[in-house]
This record gives sequence, structure tokens and C-alpha cells, in this order.
Amino acid sequence: MDASAPSAMNTPPVEAPVPAQATKKVVGDPLATLKFKPKIIEALSTVFDPEIPVNIYELGLIYDVVVDADHNVRVTMTLTAPNCPAAQILPGEVKTRTASVEGVTDASVEVVWEPAWTPERMSDAAKLQLGML
Repeated sequence: MDASAPSAMNTPPVEAPVPAQATKKVVGDPLATLKFKPKIIEALSTVFDPEIPVNIYELGLIYDVVVDADHNVRVTMTLTAPNCPAAQILPGEVKTRTASVEGVTDASVEVVWEPAWTPERMSDAAKLQLGML
């Protein structure tokens, strides 16, 4: 046996890797949500799907905004389609804009596919802007 080769006896144990983006569970606090949700919606109203000239809130892509007592925020959203070209861009932009709201401690974004997005989720203002009303 080669003396320079590592042996099982003196090799340190290998730890399991920690996921790069472990999502923190946010348990909603009604008062914090009431205080921050309008500000977060205002911030998210400045984010646009690059293919549709309507902000993502009016487009109906934001399903839920929950804020806990420590001002951590979880935004639940969807995209217009699973193969949406903005899939790599929009969730990160939503997280950045949410985290930039004054008083927010941390932000996380959960992309969901159920319920599926349909044009019926758009606000009347969005439908009007797109000539659907």
C-alpha cells in the first residue's frame, strides 16, 4: 500500500452540500402584510414582461404577497407559460424589487404553475391597454 495515498481512516467525513437558495418559510403576519403589501405591489408594478407591454401585477402574474412579523416577504407568482423567455429574468427582478422596498428584511419568490395563468387573470386596465376590452 502506498503511504502517500489517503486511507479511509484519516479522511474527513464529507458533508452534504447546502442548497444555494434554500427558501425560508414565511408565515404571514396580517398586520405586516397589510402594511407592506401596497408598497410591494407598487414596486412590482414597475416590472414588465418583456413580451407584453403591461406590468406583471396588472398582467395577473402575482398570485400572493405574504409578509411575516420580521418583515421577510414571500411573493408567489407564475409566468405566462412554462417556456416563457422571461422565466430566467422575471423571478430575480421580482425578488430585487421586493427587497428594495423600505423596511423589507428579506424577499423570496416562489414560481408556481397551478393555477395556470390565463388572460382572464389580467386586470381590466391591462385588458384595455392590450385592446381586449
